[in-house]
Order: sequence, then structure tokens, then C-alpha cells
Amino acid sequence: MGNSTLKTVVLLTALTVLLVLIGNALGGQTGMVLALLFAGVMNFFSYWYSDKIVLAMSGAREVTDAEAPGLYRIVDQVALWAGVPRPRAYIMESDSPNAFATGRDPAHAAVAVTTGIMRILNERELAAVLAHELGHVRNRDTLIMTVVATLAGAITMLANMAQWGLMFGMGRHDDDEGMNPLAALVMIIVAPVAAALIQLAISRAREFEADATGARISHDPLALASALEKLEQVAAVRPLNPNPATAHLFIVNPFGGGNWQGLFMTHPPVPERVARLRAMALGSTGR
Repeated sequence: MGNSTLKTVVLLTALTVLLVLIGNALGGQTGMVLALLFAGVMNFFSYWYSDKIVLAMSGAREVTDAEAPGLYRIVDQVALWAGVPRPRAYIMESDSPNAFATGRDPAHAAVAVTTGIMRILNERELAAVLAHELGHVRNRDTLIMTVVATLAGAITMLANMAQWGLMFGMGRHDDDEGMNPLAALVMIIVAPVAAALIQLAISRAREFEADATGARISHDPLALASALEKLEQVAAVRPLNPNPATAHLFIVNPFGGGNWQGLFMTHPPVPERVARLRAMALGSTGR
């Protein structure tokens, strides 16, 4: 198990524990069970419909082989390298260079690229970017991030319920003296912030893992490193500005990176990603 995968497992466990603790504080054992059931129902619907929602929110348009033969040729080649079925191809009309993948599994995957990314990357770099995206698909990152988003959303909703319960004197009581103030503080303030930070940390870990997987699929880590540098440079002056809920899906920060730093970044720093890819290239050549 790689470091990124291990980190993801640990953080997912922390998110689940946080949800259970909030459910317990809000309603005891019954609250714990209801919190997990609620998250399960949300996960079910997100798993089946999140790809359609994301594609609609991004304004992506499905294209045929006849409409975009160059894109399809690269998608076909990369899918063959990755050993997965050819995903559906979508294009977003935007000068901002970016790409993302979605779909509940490799058989139902879709990749979306902007018109901007097709203009600034050469064929080798675009193939490496699509290999990164199919790395997400092969690693089941769509499922992982759906579960993460659902758990984080459930925690936030429970925290809001706790806020109203505190205001009106409802919720779990200790010795009939009302809701425990410390538990209320955790639910209302600390828990949603912690859930958001865990969600972002998992997103960053999955990006590192997709970079490594994409580099192995394409056998060209330097092409992915070069693409990331180009994308960051251009995206900084031509941000995409999608719905914030979908920002983690893109290969680089679609907001340009200026105001998203440290713990609140949806993506790892590009220089760190590039350094890892270059190290992979050195390792593969034996130098």
C-alpha cells in the first residue's frame, strides 16, 4: 500500500469516526445509527448520479469521434495503455486549460477537457494528462471522493441540526441539564472545519496517487510534469472558476491557485508534484 493510499484510508477512518461521534453526541446510540444510515443513503444516490451532475455543472458537451478525431485518438491510445474501456469524451468551451474525469467505475467513465488545454499542450503532454485522469478512474477515486464528500456533507448537516437543537433546547441531554456545551461546540464549529480539512487532505493524496498512476500508464512522467507546469502558469491568468464543489476533480486548481494555500488547497503544490514526477523519471532511467 502506497503512502497516498495509506493516508487516504487513515483520513477516511477519521472522517467516519467524526461522523459517529457527532451522531452519538446528538442522539446517543440512535443518533449514531441514524447518522450512518443517512450517510449511506446519500452515498447511494451520489454514486449513481454524481457523474451526470458534475458534467452538467461544468457545461461539458459530449463529442463524437467524427467531431474530435484528434482527442479520440489520444483517448483510445491511453485507454489501451491503462487497460480500461474507452471513456466517453467531453469538451468544455473555455480558454482556461484543465481536465477532469468522472464515472462510478471504468466501464462508466468520462473524461472532459477544455478547449484551452487542447491548444497549449502537445500530443505527448495531453496523453500524459489523460493518463492521469484515467489513473483516477482506475484507482476508483470517483467513488472515494463521493464517499468523502458525502461524509463531510453529513457532518455539516448534523452540525447545523445541533445548532438549531442548541438554540431550542433539543438534542441529547446530560442529567436533564441540556446539551453538553463542549459537545455542542465540537458539533457546531470544530467538526465541519475538521471534515473540510480532511476532505481536502484526501483530495491532495488522490492527486499524488493519480500522478504516479498516470506516469506509469503513459511511461512518460516528464510529459506529465511539463503539462502540469504549463497548466499552472496559464490557469493562473485564465482561471476556469467552476462550481467550488467540483474544484477537486480538475487536474490543477481551476481557480488559479492565488488564494488557496496550505491546508485549504484542493490540490498539492504543482512544484512538489513535478519534483515527484521527475524523480520517477530518474528512477526509471536508472540515473
